[in-house]
Amino acid sequence: MTPEYVIQILREALLTAFWLSAPLLAVGFIAGILMSLVQILTSIQDSAFNAIPRLLAFLCAFVLALPWMLHKITAYTVLTLGDLSRYAR
Repeated sequence: MTPEYVIQILREALLTAFWLSAPLLAVGFIAGILMSLVQILTSIQDSAFNAIPRLLAFLCAFVLALPWMLHKITAYTVLTLGDLSRYAR
């Protein structure tokens, strides 16, 4: 196995991890910003007021994105395991 193959495998793994986490992180970020704005406008300083809606938004995004995420990780796994003979050289 040449260094180029190792770099390619690591690059694909990191890109797959990035694309799988990006939608969930974006939803969590946007929900956090919106809840912080609501807290600023209403002067509510309760930490549960910020955490619970953010967790619910994250959970809803996870449930909605789960089929896409499973398809993406399955495609990556099939691609990686299907090329084992190429990596064994």
